[in-house]
Amino acid sequence: MLRKDHLRVSRAGGAYTPQFVSETDLPLAERLIGTFREHVGDRYADLQAAVTALEADADDFKLVRGLASLLERETTFETRSPLPPQRARRSAFEAAESIGVATAAERERALQTAASGLGVEPDAVDESLYADREDERIAVGFEPRWDAETLLDQYNLSLAQTALFDATDVRVRSADPKRLVTATKRLGLLYELERTDAGRELVVTGPDALFRRTRRYGTAFARLLRSVAAAPDWALTATIDDRGTERTMTLSDADVTVPGVDPVAEPSFDSGVEADFAGRFRSLGLDWTLVREPEPLETGTSVMIPDFAFEYDHADFRVFFEVMGFWTPEYVSKKLSQLESVESVDLIVAVDDSLGVGEEIAAADHRVVTYTDSVRVKDVVDVLREYESDLLADAAATLPDAIRPTEDVIELETIADRYAVGVDALSAVTYPDHERLGGTLVRPSILEELEGRLEPGMRLEAAEDVLRSADITETSPVLSRLGYRTEWEGLSGGTIRPLEGDN
Repeated sequence: MLRKDHLRVSRAGGAYTPQFVSETDLPLAERLIGTFREHVGDRYADLQAAVTALEADADDFKLVRGLASLLERETTFETRSPLPPQRARRSAFEAAESIGVATAAERERALQTAASGLGVEPDAVDESLYADREDERIAVGFEPRWDAETLLDQYNLSLAQTALFDATDVRVRSADPKRLVTATKRLGLLYELERTDAGRELVVTGPDALFRRTRRYGTAFARLLRSVAAAPDWALTATIDDRGTERTMTLSDADVTVPGVDPVAEPSFDSGVEADFAGRFRSLGLDWTLVREPEPLETGTSVMIPDFAFEYDHADFRVFFEVMGFWTPEYVSKKLSQLESVESVDLIVAVDDSLGVGEEIAAADHRVVTYTDSVRVKDVVDVLREYESDLLADAAATLPDAIRPTEDVIELETIADRYAVGVDALSAVTYPDHERLGGTLVRPSILEELEGRLEPGMRLEAAEDVLRSADITETSPVLSRLGYRTEWEGLSGGTIRPLEGDN
C-alpha cells in the first residue's frame, strides 16, 4: 500500500478510477532507482532532497513520492555517530544545565565538559547529539527487488490497494475462487458467497462498513487484492466511501498484475488495539514470546486465525489470544460461532466491553478479559501468570532437591537452561557446594581467593576486573558478600569501601 496522501484517482463521471502508470513512466522509474543507488552512503535528508528535485520535472509530484516510498522500503538506513546519541545528549544536557547555556561560547564549554567526562573530543559529542534523527540516518544499502518495469507493476498494485482502503464492500469474480476464499479467511475478513447469473461472487465487507473503523482491518482488506490479482482472469467491483460520497471502482486483470517478486513487506502492526497491546507486552521482558498470527485453528467447517499466541519460553506450551474489536452484528455472530467450535486449545479472548458477549465466550470455556479502547496488559499477564504457576510447579517437580554444578562460578540462568526450566523454578533447590549471590553461584574457595585480592580504597573498575577474572559478571552482590560498598564520585566512577561497621 501507499500512504493515503500519495493516492491518485480520477472522479470523472462519478466513478473512482486509480490513475495507473504505464510504459511512458519508465524513464521516471529508472531515474528514481538511479537516484537511490547514487545516494547510498548519504544522509536521508540528502536523499529526500534529490527526490524532491525530481518532482519539479514530473507531471505529478504524488507519483514521484509514491514510487520513492516503495524504493525507500528497499533501502537500509543506520544511525552512525562516534557515541550513542542518547548518551551524548544526556551528558551534554547535564553539562549545559550546570553551566547555563545562553551563548555559542557557553555551548562550546558545555560540549567540552561533556567530552571530558566521556573521554572523547568535543567534536565527537557534537556529531553524536542528533545523529539518530530521521534526517541524519545514513543510507547504507539499497537492494531493490524490481527493475523499472516491475516497479511500475508494484506501484499500480499498491495504488489500487490504497484506493480499496476506503471501500464499504467488494464483489469479486475469479478464475481461482478457492485461492480467494482461503486468502479472505487468512486475512480475517468478513465475507459470504452469493450465487449470481454470472456465477458465484465473493462479497467481502470492507473496513468502511464497520461501525468503528480500524486500520488493521483496512490494511488486511487492501492486501486481499494481491491474491485477487494473482489469478489469470478476475473482475472486481468496489463501493468506495469518498469523503461521504459513494462511488464505484471497477478493476480487472487488465489493470493490475502481481510483480514476479515477494510481496512488499507490510509493517507487523498498524495503529490500533493490537499494535498497542503488542508493543506494551513485549516491553515487559516476560518469559513468554508473543507470536503474531499463529497457525489456523479448526472451527468446524472453517478456520480461525487468532491474532496472537503466547509461547512459554521454558516449556512446549502455547496460549492463543484473540482480540474482538470489529463492530458488525454479522462479525460478532460469526466470531461467537467460531469460538464455540474451537476445542482442545488454551485461548484468551479480549472482548470490547460494548459488545456485551463476555459471558457467552466464557461459557465456551475460554478465558475472557474485557477492555475499553485498549487492552490492559496487566489483565492478560494475570491470566498468563496462572498458567505459569502451573507450569513452574510441573517443572519444579522434575528437579532434584540439590544441584552440584562442576563449575566454580555459574549463573542460575545457565542451570535453568540445562534443566529446561525458568529461573523461578529453581527457588526451592539447594546448592551444597556454592553460595548463591544474586543470580550467580560461587564456590566458597573462590570467594576466599577474591577476598585476598580486594582492598579498601580500590577503584570500582579495578575491583570489577578482579571479579571478572573469576567469570563473575554480577559484581554488586559479590562485593557486598565480601564486605564492601561502593562510594560514588559523580561521573568519574567509584571506590570500594568497607561496609558500615566493618573495620
